Amino acid sequence: MLVPSNAVVSMLLVSMLVCLLLLLGPAAAEAAKVTVDLGDSQGVTLVGALRRWDQDGNLRRPVDPKAQIDAPYVDAKAVKVARNQWVFENLPPGKYDLLIMAQDRLRVEGWEYAPVLEFDPFLPPDATVEDDAREFITEDIKGSRHYENKVVPLYMGGDRKTVRVLVMLIRDKPTSYTPGAGTMRHEIWQYTWNYGGWQKEKRTRVLDRVLLQVSELRQWTWLWDAKLGGIEVKDSPVSIEYRLPKRSGTRELKGLYPY
Repeated sequence: MLVPSNAVVSMLLVSMLVCLLLLLGPAAAEAAKVTVDLGDSQGVTLVGALRRWDQDGNLRRPVDPKAQIDAPYVDAKAVKVARNQWVFENLPPGKYDLLIMAQDRLRVEGWEYAPVLEFDPFLPPDATVEDDAREFITEDIKGSRHYENKVVPLYMGGDRKTVRVLVMLIRDKPTSYTPGAGTMRHEIWQYTWNYGGWQKEKRTRVLDRVLLQVSELRQWTWLWDAKLGGIEVKDSPVSIEYRLPKRSGTRELKGLYPY
């Protein structure tokens, strides 16, 4: 019986290790430290990281029909290590949207324009769109019939062939749910240029959904900021500086404000 030499055994072990690393892919990479500096932001209670999409643009976790507006799901929570400095010590590689909660019913989070149709690419949250396309899509949404009585396009991004829209949908009129309850959700819609005009795709991507009393909903500020979306984490430390929006003055960020 032939006995493999030490050199042959070593080569076999190396080959097995290489195959294992290829199978594991990004999961085998070292996690990174991510530091979020919030400067003079006041009343922060949570800094979370949400790895919302897989590489194909599908939600990694189904939308929770029982989600609470004041207790959002996150994949990781940062630890406060200094005055308004929050740290994720070992965040696995991937793309994340950051979510920040603060006192007095403030929620701010990032997003990416995930693919609506199969095989389409992601679009970054800071993607822009031409004015004529924006005007048409805004008017089209305004003139369409919806179950919700408030359907608001918050942000748009794309090119001459495809435009994606982050949309806020609210129904605060009486429903068959619990008396006094309202519904709110956010979706990504897509408009495609076909035959000389913009047409809305029937398929959408739902980001979240909450059910709560309308009297409570009207007291919330839930905003979206491109600076907090699509944060790429690899194996090197990441530092992020961010300031929460002021409650008074110009409403630079789009989303829900008390009404």
